[in-house]
Amino acid sequence: MSPVLSVLDLAPIAPGQTARESFAASVALAQAAERAGYRRVWYAEHHNMASIASSATSVVIGHVAEHTSTIRLGAGGIMLPNHSPLVIAEQFGTLETLFPGRIDLGLGRAPGSDQQTMVALRRDPMSADSFPQDVLELQAYLSGKAVQGVRSVPRAEGVVPLYILGSSLFGAQLAAQLGLPYAFASHFAPDSLHQAVSLYRERFQPSEQLAEPYVIAGANVFAAEDHDEAEAQRSVAYRARTRAMLSQGRSGANFTDAEIDAFLASPRGRGLASMTRYTAVGTPDEVRAYLADFATEAQADELILAHHAHDIADRVRSVELTADAMAAVAG
Repeated sequence: MSPVLSVLDLAPIAPGQTARESFAASVALAQAAERAGYRRVWYAEHHNMASIASSATSVVIGHVAEHTSTIRLGAGGIMLPNHSPLVIAEQFGTLETLFPGRIDLGLGRAPGSDQQTMVALRRDPMSADSFPQDVLELQAYLSGKAVQGVRSVPRAEGVVPLYILGSSLFGAQLAAQLGLPYAFASHFAPDSLHQAVSLYRERFQPSEQLAEPYVIAGANVFAAEDHDEAEAQRSVAYRARTRAMLSQGRSGANFTDAEIDAFLASPRGRGLASMTRYTAVGTPDEVRAYLADFATEAQADELILAHHAHDIADRVRSVELTADAMAAVAG
């Protein structure tokens, strides 16, 4: 059986591009995913990164929702240590009220930023330790319950489903304990994927939201009509990613392609390159074969795919080709 397909949009700001152009590209990508039959599009919270435009995640979700009709939209995820559960309940209660039946809320424990940015966010460095309790508090607000006499307003009539995101065994254990869907960030943190998913499935306890375990696994995709073209798109995108990481969030780092390639061949660079181990690249048939095998090995009910081509036209085409190819598996 073919897995459900979704999209993770990292809302990239390419060198020489504006954030406004990035948001327009996110709308185009979501519209393409909607036409192609994807289940959802998620956006991740990052701060102090010149190459990513989705820092105000709930605002981006609302903007894209205004320009789409049926596809689910959500956070993949909100980094809960950066926020009070009440504020996130208010934001996502508002989104679900405005766009009923279309809003997801994925939650992560990492700060999504460096230590200096965490200070700027006015967060306690130890706030991640209360993540399980904060998830329960958020869940209570979203379900209309008062927490110490406080209620979240507006409370949406529909349900805002929660998802636990993770890249380690901690998230797997928490998602299993709370009976929530589990999304593993294997698109950039692949090492513990199989162990975490097995643990989650073994320890899952049914809840009001979910009767059976549900796993979402992340993968990267470069799909094109021609294999060499897909490979070229991967080279451009992963060099740009490496430049952004080496420049520590500052735009305009002046590394040549040769310097980037030399770095990626070094011991430190190989560690960085291994983060994108799960990448489907090539023609639709090649991408379909890779993703079908990956879904089986990861025991994934759903794949959330990051299409990384530099040009939005190529990202949109990758979304379309992948959906058509995977539909052939379902057929």
